Amino acid sequence: MTLRLNGSTSGYTEIDAPAVAGSNTLVLPTGNGTANQALVTDGSGTLSFADRGRMVQGTAQASTSGTSIDFTSIPSWVKRVTVLLNGISTNGTSLFLIQLGDSGGIETTGYTSGAGSRAAETTSTAGFVLNAAGVAASVFTGVIPICTMSTNLWVTSGVLNRVTDGFSNSFGGTKTLSSTLDRVRITTVNGTDTFDAGTINILYEG
Repeated sequence: MTLRLNGSTSGYTEIDAPAVAGSNTLVLPTGNGTANQALVTDGSGTLSFADRGRMVQGTAQASTSGTSIDFTSIPSWVKRVTVLLNGISTNGTSLFLIQLGDSGGIETTGYTSGAGSRAAETTSTAGFVLNAAGVAASVFTGVIPICTMSTNLWVTSGVLNRVTDGFSNSFGGTKTLSSTLDRVRITTVNGTDTFDAGTINILYEG
């Protein structure tokens, strides 16, 4: 049997059962969901709207000025943020730092973070430190994955490469935010060195 809904002026939408239909009831949700959600079932016929897995690319920002680069309005459904650094440098030698934030702003304490290279090691509680040694006029490139492990707990690990001489820094860290992540900042440990080259972007997915 076909259920046909006619348009108010023309056309129609039909819902049709399989040729050999069993007894089946689907219960529609009470609301309309939100943008980009999908209709899912609980396996017993009750339908609801749920966030669907997807990857979104942010808007690339030139890291040619300022002491920090911020990406805000990250949706609450995100489970992984990847920071993409392409040829970035600053006018000083302070180490690079990534900080996370929520609706209360960027959090600058409570990180467990470290970085190391063949020349040095360092730690930080102010953010995810990405390199252990700073050299004037160095240019860095890297892909930094930041993933949620449980509610508001975020972890990272990877390698930042100094493309001017092939020098590599490994890094890792954890941070438990006060509430849901919605922003990421790329800055330096001293907070005063100015970016002077490159571009930065993010990918986020859930």
